Amino acid sequence: MLSRDEVIGALKRVKGPDLSSDIVSLGMIFDVKISGSKVVLLITVPPERARDLEPLREAAEQVLRDLPGVDEALVALTANRPPDPSDPKSSARGSSAAPSDAVAPGVPGVGAIVAVASGKGGVGKSTTAVNLALGLQAIGLKVGMLDADIYGPSLPRLLRLKGRPEPVRGRVLMPLEGYGLKVMSMGFLVDSETPMIWRGPMVTSALTQMLREVAWGELDVLVVDMPPGTGDAQLTMAQQVPLAGAVIVSTPQDLALIDARKGINMFKRVNVPVLGIVENMSYFLCPHCGGRTDVFGHGGAASEAARLGVALLGTVPLHSAIRELSDAGTPVVISDPEGEHAGIYRSIAAATWDRVREEREAAGRRPPSIVVEE
Repeated sequence: MLSRDEVIGALKRVKGPDLSSDIVSLGMIFDVKISGSKVVLLITVPPERARDLEPLREAAEQVLRDLPGVDEALVALTANRPPDPSDPKSSARGSSAAPSDAVAPGVPGVGAIVAVASGKGGVGKSTTAVNLALGLQAIGLKVGMLDADIYGPSLPRLLRLKGRPEPVRGRVLMPLEGYGLKVMSMGFLVDSETPMIWRGPMVTSALTQMLREVAWGELDVLVVDMPPGTGDAQLTMAQQVPLAGAVIVSTPQDLALIDARKGINMFKRVNVPVLGIVENMSYFLCPHCGGRTDVFGHGGAASEAARLGVALLGTVPLHSAIRELSDAGTPVVISDPEGEHAGIYRSIAAATWDRVREEREAAGRRPPSIVVEE
């Protein structure tokens, strides 16, 4: 069984920012969690140096992965350090210790980050995310989009964007722009037919770079199109930035709702507010006669939202126009702004932004923290 002493001993090989002392003797390590072959920990750094010290985080992860018995290592940088009861140095600091919760540093210039997620694929999450972002823009906000689906990036096609981001300084890239949105996606950096055969740590590193090494400028909100499921990408987002909240996309049938429930519970476990559920493909509208059919059932997401105590942000019909316009790279909010479907997405965007503001104003909001399943 891997011990905490073994982990701390290995980390003594990682030099601190001064390049003379190690990160352990500098008191930068806390919240070490070990579960079987998995190790998760935080390194406290000054928030203004978080980007510069990314190589330090990577070095710590590599040292841990090289330990016998370690199959997975996750290391995150944090701005504040709460006292660690198992660390004698922590208790000795007494009242000089940082606040009682770790706060991940935000992305400079970005006011709020909203994750759009789903428990499973095939529920129209990316189409929803794009139209949500454009809906937020339509109500007067400055909006960017990050395509966090490393294995299956969709934004280049959905926004009809081509080309590669240009460097502006060092490793910092300029995002592409589509319909007024600032956009970054792995689909801009690799060929569309190239398979991304990456392990979890590589995904974590890529997401961190696309968050912090992009010249986003001043944005009111950054909408993140998450990959389906509850894996490394979701944990990375909860670790690396203070998410304003998550929007869960589901279809009405029971199977999709079971997976959506997993996504909701995952975000709750890492203290990320669930802003609400969008019921996509809620019903089918015949483009010829206008008749309605509940192909996947109806009202399942509304019932689930009520049961879990989260908001139902809106329902979107299954309609050929939404699919066709998405495939063409001309989202319905842009191509038919006065139409019924664009109005639905704008309403969802307004409800989402209201929930972001409610969460900001709520007393006792706790920042994200790392949870390891025992």
